[in-house]
Formats: sequence, C-alpha cells, structure tokens
Amino acid sequence: MLSLDSGNFVLRPTSDEDVPSIVEAVHESAATVGAWMNWATSSYSHAEAIAWIRACEVSRAEGTGYEFGIFSSATGRFVGAAGLNQFNKVYNFCNLGYWVRESAQRQGVATAAVAALRNYAFNGLGLTRVEIVAAVSNGASLSVARRAGATLECTARNRLQLHGRPVDACVFSFIPAPGA
Repeated sequence: MLSLDSGNFVLRPTSDEDVPSIVEAVHESAATVGAWMNWATSSYSHAEAIAWIRACEVSRAEGTGYEFGIFSSATGRFVGAAGLNQFNKVYNFCNLGYWVRESAQRQGVATAAVAALRNYAFNGLGLTRVEIVAAVSNGASLSVARRAGATLECTARNRLQLHGRPVDACVFSFIPAPGA
C-alpha cells in the first residue's frame, strides 16, 4: 500500500476501519470544512464515507486520483484528507486538494500534506504541474498554499461551485525545480 511520510503525519489510503474516524472528523468540522466543501455536513454518514473510500480505490486503480487520509505519526489519529485528482493527461498536470478536521487545524497538517503530495506528483508520477484552486474567501486554504510555496497565478472568475453558487477562486501552482 502506497503511503507518504510527511514528518509528523503519514498519508495513506483509507480503509473501512477508518470509517468511524472519518465520520467523526467530518461531523466535528461541518462548520469550518463545510463552508468550502459541499459534502462536509453534520449529516455525513458511514455510507458516504464507505462510498468515498470505494471511489478512491477505483481512481487509484485507474490512475485518475490519489486520495489519502492524513494520520498523526505519533497517535495514528485521523486528522484529515488530501489528494491529487482531476488529472489532465494531455498537459500532464493535476489538482491538489486537502481538508483538516477542526481540532487539528492550524498545526501544519495541510502544509505537510501538500509538500508530500507535491513531491509525489513530481517524483512519483512525473507530472510537470500541480494546481491548488481555492475560493478567494477561503483564507485558511490560501494561507496553506502560500506556506507550501505555491505560486499564485491568477484569480479565476466563477471557477468553483460552492453550495450551488459560482465563486471566484485563486489558482496556485507548483512546477518542478529546474533540472529536476
């Protein structure tokens, strides 16, 4: 099983054993994560978590997505999820997304996960570009992208849909270091 070490955190595919922890984390974070991710609600169910795990297994097998749970190296606690998705095979790039449970926010979780996934995208998958797209009003995600060293390229109008409405988003990117 593919896992990525990011120091204080390990990124690994989730399993059915993780379902209770995933549901607990989503419920805990409905107010914060739910503001930016439509699926993160206080009614998020075990069935939805299992469906997400199965979808991740399929996308990993097909090479169309690499989604991981983020776990504390010290305790094994589920603290969020992050992944590479929306692959564009013609132009050799993908999207990088992340979310962190409310009780683990502002502790470097997302920044560590972004670094691990960026490295995997370039060194493991041979991609030439990775994008982070975040709503212009999502200060936490914008801060993560900046701390992780992503380059802000533009504000794209109506780039995301949040709760049924189009919103502007900042588009950040990573590219491999020259000569890498």
